[in-house]
Amino acid sequence: MSKFTKEMVDDYADKLLIGLTPEENQSVLDEFEVIDETINTINNIKDIEKVEPMTHCLDDFEYELREDIPTESAKLEDILSNCDVTNGREVEVPKVVGE
Repeated sequence: MSKFTKEMVDDYADKLLIGLTPEENQSVLDEFEVIDETINTINNIKDIEKVEPMTHCLDDFEYELREDIPTESAKLEDILSNCDVTNGREVEVPKVVGE
């Protein structure tokens, strides 16, 4: 796999609509370097593929699944009555992305 570059980070930031300063870009690149080194360390562990995946970090973890029993939902009118602005069955929220 190729290393992350400044251009790649800028491209992803633009796609996510978050502008990065040169300092922030370098910080992201430094973090990716740490992540890459960690992954390489894990990949170099002998017989790592033979290790069984865990579902929880503690060996004595016990859980009991509850029965999935359908229940009646709250009435739409009651839910919408708690909203400041509605449009029919939809809740209107302030625009936070774009112009």
